[in-house]
Amino acid sequence: MRVRKKLDIAWSDLALAAARTVLPGDAAALADGLEKRWSPHGDALACLSVRSGFDLLLQALALPRGSEILVSAVTIRDMVRIIEAHGLVAVPVELDMDSLSVRAEDLARRAGPRSAALLVAHLFGSRMPMEPLVRAARSRGLLVIEDCAQAYAGPGYRGHDESDVSMFSFGPIKTATALGGALLRVRDAQLRARMKRLQAGYARQTRAQYAARVAKYAGLKLLSGRVLYTLFVAGCRLLGKNHDAVIGGATRSFAGAELLRAIRRRPCAALLALLARRLRRFDPRAIEERIALARALFARYPELARPGSRAALHTHWVVPVCSAAPDKLLRRLWRAGFDATRGATSLYVVPPPPPEADRVMAQVVYVPLDRWMAAKALEAMGRIASRVDPVHAPAGKVMPKLG
Repeated sequence: MRVRKKLDIAWSDLALAAARTVLPGDAAALADGLEKRWSPHGDALACLSVRSGFDLLLQALALPRGSEILVSAVTIRDMVRIIEAHGLVAVPVELDMDSLSVRAEDLARRAGPRSAALLVAHLFGSRMPMEPLVRAARSRGLLVIEDCAQAYAGPGYRGHDESDVSMFSFGPIKTATALGGALLRVRDAQLRARMKRLQAGYARQTRAQYAARVAKYAGLKLLSGRVLYTLFVAGCRLLGKNHDAVIGGATRSFAGAELLRAIRRRPCAALLALLARRLRRFDPRAIEERIALARALFARYPELARPGSRAALHTHWVVPVCSAAPDKLLRRLWRAGFDATRGATSLYVVPPPPPEADRVMAQVVYVPLDRWMAAKALEAMGRIASRVDPVHAPAGKVMPKLG
C-alpha cells in the first residue's frame, strides 16, 4: 500500500527535536530570532499553531458579540469553532472551485453592518490572488486575514503585503513541518503588541508534551514505508478497524472538545529550535518534484475534474480529484494499493453551505502523490481515477500544466 502522504521531515530533524527536549535552550530568544528571520519588518509573531494565533487575534480585537467574520466557504473546522467560541458568527463566502478563489461578488453580497473581518484560506497548496479581495474588503472596512496554512512553499511568500494578518502553519503534515508551530505577520503594531501580551500570559508547552509528539511522529514516519504500511492496513482489517480513521485520528493536532485550552499555550524551545532549522535548511526541490508529478498526472488524464484546475499558483500540497461515486473510487484505489482518503485534511464546508463548494467537496477523493512514485504507478492510479465514475472536466476546459 502506498501511503497517502509521507511526513516532510528527515530522521536527522527528529533526532535534533528529541535532543532539544533534553537540552532545550532559551525559548524567548529562539522565538525572537524566528520572528526576525520570518519578517525583517518586525511584524512577526511565533505561536504554537495557526489556531493559537487566530484565537489570540480575536482576543486582541475584542469584537462585539454577534459580529460577523466572512469566511471562505471551505476552511478548517476548528477556525469556525474558534470564531463561535468568541461569540462571533462565521458567514461563508462562495469559492470559485476551479480557481480556489473567494468570489469577490459574493463577498460584496455577504458583507453587512455587523461584518468585521474577512478570513480567506488558501487551499490544497494553491494561492488565490488577494488584490481584488483586499480592495473589496477595504471598501467595507473589513480586516483581511490570510490563512496560508496549506500554502507554504519557501521564502518567496510571507503573505500579501496588504493583508492585515497572514498565518503560516508548520504542523505535522505540513510542508517543512516542525511537528507544530506557526508564524504570523500582524501589520498593526498595537494589535500585535496586544497579542504578544496575551500570549506571554500562557503556560509554555512542556518538554514532555513535545517529546511525546516527536515519538509519535517518528513512529508514523517509520510506518510510512510501503511494506510496514501494508502490514498496518492488513492488521487494521483483521481487527475490524478502518485504517483511514485510525491514521486520520493520529494526525489530528488538536482533537477533542477542549480546543481553547489546548491551543492557549506558548511553543516550547525544542519546537522553536526545530522550526528554525527547517526554515534555515528549506530545500525547494521536493516541492518542484511534487509539482512535476501532479503536472504529469493531469497531463496524462486531462479529463479528470478537480478543485484548483485553474489556480494561478499551485504546489499540490494534497491532490484532490472529483468522482460521482467517491466511496467507490476510494475502495477501488485501496484494492489497487493506493492509500487514497476522503478525510486527509480537517477541511469542511462552512454552514450554511454555499452550493458550488458543497457540491465539489462532496465529490473529492485525495490521491497519494509521492515524489518517489514511479511513472507506472502514477499511470495506474490515474487510470483508476479516470474510469471509476469520474466527474469529467467540462468540454473545452482542458487542465493546464501546473506549477
